[in-house]
Amino acid sequence: MTSLDSVLDKDGVRLTVDDAVATVTLTNPAKRNAQSPALWRALTEAGRALPGSVRVVVLRGEGKSFSAGLDRQAFTPEGFDGEPSFLDMARGPEAELDATIAEYQEAFTWWRRNDIVSIAAVQGHAIGAGFQLALACDLRIVAEDVQFAMRETSLGLVPDLTGTHPLVNLVGYARALEICATGRFVHAEEAERTGLANLVVPAGELVAAARDLAGALLAAPRDAVVETKALLSGAVSRGYEEQRVAERAAQGRRLRDLAGITD
Repeated sequence: MTSLDSVLDKDGVRLTVDDAVATVTLTNPAKRNAQSPALWRALTEAGRALPGSVRVVVLRGEGKSFSAGLDRQAFTPEGFDGEPSFLDMARGPEAELDATIAEYQEAFTWWRRNDIVSIAAVQGHAIGAGFQLALACDLRIVAEDVQFAMRETSLGLVPDLTGTHPLVNLVGYARALEICATGRFVHAEEAERTGLANLVVPAGELVAAARDLAGALLAAPRDAVVETKALLSGAVSRGYEEQRVAERAAQGRRLRDLAGITD
């Protein structure tokens, strides 16, 4: 193993790399890792800064909470230093508002790239944007004290940081609607039962469990995992026959690769 290298450390986000495993850590426990546009830009930068050797990315938050969601300062007239407030953005042209939200969403999209597998290690509160950040990852390991909630509707808003698609895929439309519209808490037992969580562990074992899962993911050859992830993620939008064709094509590529045959 190589020594742990710090690639990025800014605006509440730290990226470290240890061989094929990268760790993205939210580093503002005093504010329960509340999120801001600056943090979202740092998350986007972390995704772009990943070395090509990285195969697994672990996302975690320091302190008692994974992320308590959007920093409420965003809704004050003054907003954040050097940033337009959300209220000012709402008063601007619609196209600019759409472009700004699209920029924010970039922090939540790269976690499902086919060349990596992402694991969210979630403890305590994962509220709103925090819930959506956990949903952005491929897999979720949660502590027994986890509390997921989608609170956007209570603020008169909607979840807009890419969380609605994975939430519906994981728990189904009816439960997703109920979770979002009521803003209620989803605790560890329900999260595991409904597929939101792959594994529930005591809080003290969360880091070790994520490390063990990362090691298990690294046991298989990289190209096979990449092809399998692409095959499974595409299955949501394909019909049965289309998926059969995709399976054959993917297996053909793997067999040709193993046989040393180049196209």
